[in-house]
Amino acid sequence: MFARHLADGAELRPLEPWQAAEFAEHADRVRQDIDYYIPWARTVVDEASAREFLQAYAFKQAKDQGRIYGIWLDGVLQGGTVFRTFDPAMGVCEAGVWLAAEARGHGLITTAVQHMIDWAIVARGMHRVEWLCDPRNTASSAVAKRLGMTCEGVLRQAFVLDGDRRDVQVWSLLADDYRTNGQQSPE
Repeated sequence: MFARHLADGAELRPLEPWQAAEFAEHADRVRQDIDYYIPWARTVVDEASAREFLQAYAFKQAKDQGRIYGIWLDGVLQGGTVFRTFDPAMGVCEAGVWLAAEARGHGLITTAVQHMIDWAIVARGMHRVEWLCDPRNTASSAVAKRLGMTCEGVLRQAFVLDGDRRDVQVWSLLADDYRTNGQQSPE
């Protein structure tokens, strides 16, 4: 197991099926903070559904198609990050995030995703890291901007959540942009 330091008392580490009970409790605690934008907030409702969700990411990781990490603050799971998609053959992946309201405002998401970008581009040779969000999610767009991503546009009514057709804002960071900007992992 590994852990990456994010800030005092905060770390990023893999979120695995054996942590289903902790993840289910976390989902219950943060559901109202995230369910407007995060689809799994409606489906992870108990330990069994939490295990199923985490197992799906374990299978993705085994096939090199995705990964999930948790963000712990003072030993409490407060959020996480994912490579929702990861396609080494195409060199494209999509990063996603969520965070409990009480853990926001400390740069945890920006730092965590910067570690993910560093790994994807430097270690894995990915060419494009994508970030998709609802344009109304201004906090998510702000993270993309802080990460040096470019907003490429909006896919109109491209996503359905609770029967509501939503727009999807598309952001990206290309490996060339990353190298040109001299970005590297914050330590």
